[in-house]
Amino acid sequence: MSEVRAKKALGQHFLTDKNISRRIADAVSGPATVLEVGCGMGMLTQFLLERDDLEVWGVEIDTESVAYLHEHFPDFTPRLLGSDFLKMDLAEKFPNGVTVAGNFPYNISSQIFFKVLENRELVPECVGMIQKEVAVRLAEPPGSRDYGILSVLLQAWYDIEYLFTVHENVFNPPPKVKSAVIRLRRNDVKELGCDEALFIKVVKASFGQRRKMIRNSLRAVFGAMGGQEHPFFSRRAEQLSVAEFVELTNWVAEHK
Repeated sequence: MSEVRAKKALGQHFLTDKNISRRIADAVSGPATVLEVGCGMGMLTQFLLERDDLEVWGVEIDTESVAYLHEHFPDFTPRLLGSDFLKMDLAEKFPNGVTVAGNFPYNISSQIFFKVLENRELVPECVGMIQKEVAVRLAEPPGSRDYGILSVLLQAWYDIEYLFTVHENVFNPPPKVKSAVIRLRRNDVKELGCDEALFIKVVKASFGQRRKMIRNSLRAVFGAMGGQEHPFFSRRAEQLSVAEFVELTNWVAEHK
């Protein structure tokens, strides 16, 4: 098999620049067990496999890519899983933890990060290439117009670094947008200090009407809350830090 045909339905854009692939592989901290999500034709895989401090696994949903990898990376195939990362039970497969890495398909990049978040006690690090606008959004501090739901939720549990920008011309087919590589490293937070399920609900509700003040957004979801006011009610969601959302969550818990 000469090469794999990129499939639009799978959000495939195959990286063709080896220097970029090497930089992504070098950004992964070792020693570690690493799961590459979406191996494609092995452009990143080959450089991960060169690292003797990494035990490299792969997950690939595209059967054509799996066949290509079997042919070109025969020693790797026992650790190549032909399945859907979003449906994997990471705790069952990697009970001792796993670093997630990859040139992530654009159409599921947010879902990949939600999966990482759900498994945060198992995933100490995540290094991924995604759309630049998504990367910026995840790494932005409070006060930025790009700061949003996933920014808050990920920053609650991970330190996020925007590593570098990747231009369109190093992919086949070229995407219509620029890409970027980011690295998430698990922070020291064990517990947020609030009801975590309610925290997620408050964050999502606050950004539900992001052009309006938090007062309006929260009352649309939680009701009048006894007519009580919190000092943050006159602010917009993108102005609140993780710690302030924790404070707001505890206030909502008392008044809803």
